[in-house]
Amino acid sequence: MPIHQFWGTHLTMGQFAGGTGAQPFKTEKDYTNFLKRMDKYSVWIDSALVYLKKGKDKGIVLPKALTTKLIPQFAEMATPNIEDNLFYSSIKLMPATFSDALKKDLTAQYTQTINTKLIPQYEKMAEFLTKEYLPASRTTSGIGSLPFGPALYATFVKQWTTTNKTPEEIHELGLKEVARIHQEMEKVKTQVGFKGSLKAFFDYVRNKKELKPFKKPEEVIANFESIYARIKPNVDLLFSLQPKTKFEIRRTEAFREKTASAEYNQGLADGSRPGIFYVPIPDINDYNLYADEDLFLHEAIPGHHFQISLQQENKQLPDFRKFSWFGAYGEGWALYTESLGKELRLYQDPYQYFGMLSSEMHRAIRLVVDTGIHSKNWTREQAIQYSLDNEAEGEASIISEVERYMAIPGQALSYKIGQLKIMELRQKATAEMGPKFDIKKFHTIILESGVMPLDLLEKKINAWISESKK
Repeated sequence: MPIHQFWGTHLTMGQFAGGTGAQPFKTEKDYTNFLKRMDKYSVWIDSALVYLKKGKDKGIVLPKALTTKLIPQFAEMATPNIEDNLFYSSIKLMPATFSDALKKDLTAQYTQTINTKLIPQYEKMAEFLTKEYLPASRTTSGIGSLPFGPALYATFVKQWTTTNKTPEEIHELGLKEVARIHQEMEKVKTQVGFKGSLKAFFDYVRNKKELKPFKKPEEVIANFESIYARIKPNVDLLFSLQPKTKFEIRRTEAFREKTASAEYNQGLADGSRPGIFYVPIPDINDYNLYADEDLFLHEAIPGHHFQISLQQENKQLPDFRKFSWFGAYGEGWALYTESLGKELRLYQDPYQYFGMLSSEMHRAIRLVVDTGIHSKNWTREQAIQYSLDNEAEGEASIISEVERYMAIPGQALSYKIGQLKIMELRQKATAEMGPKFDIKKFHTIILESGVMPLDLLEKKINAWISESKK
């Protein structure tokens, strides 16, 4: 199973090809480098095809719902007109400093590579996925249904949480968290005067016209810019350690917008490329802003942008630590920062606070649903229904999320496990240090050394607490 619809080389290459992401297109060398990259990528598609065929022969295949989402990611890349092709984008962005002869030469080389190497490979993959792989795809949703699935899932759980918690323990923890957050949500429902059930309130929030005020995608981006402007003065009250890397907010590229979640793409360690917060806006008329304040804290500042940039900028860390990732720490940190909203003077509007609770509920549901799908034989439909019953996300978004958990078993567990550990450590330090507790110092100690397993983070905070008592 070398590919799926959520992550992978075929999506990364598409992002590079767009000409505005991590792959630079500034010099002649940049352009010739990408020609080589496209060449190797056409070989990669071939190898992915070989392994998909091996998987099909052994019955180790993706669920049908994921294959269905994967097909257009290949089929739509085989454009009849070369100028409409995503891989031709950088040709339209050639610097004015390039000579006419160079522009002509690069245009010819890119046209040749796209037409003779990439488009045939995309067509071949789309045809195989449609005619052979889709009929052979499995009807089960979880990896636990494969012969080696339960052992593999246990390994993924350990990898993503950096703990020894079992799927069963995590499932039970998720159920408890869902119940706790429900109680908080009930308070908001009462505060805004809604009389129906919590489930009815979810529908009310999903469809409330006042929470869908935008007419143009640019207005969504402007709203995030205004959140950024509002929190700037208050960030200094909680953080003495802040990154130098610049930061931008952009709309997610069209080719992946339909299946993408909001996300953060890190900048370069030398500061030459900013960190980018990508926001998908597939349907402006249905865009609901109720969780935007919370989303900004998580994906941008002080969430992923602070943590990842500080890690990359830290000259004392060796490269293998500057550019490494532990989901429980990294996603746990980002989820923890959502709880800082009131300290940053956000969540003044009860619907925005409800957005924060909804996002936390979303991560609590993941503990239940991910373990349900992969260790309890839950179906895709069961997981979708459980999510619809317990959170205010729209159905299309929930379907994308559930299919994401199906594609990357265990990853969804990292957020809540990490957040709960960081909150527990903050509570412990506050209780044991009393007036000596300094929130800025606590955040510095969490962030200064980059990602690490949660046990190691706990040792670090315990050492700080012990030192303060001397």
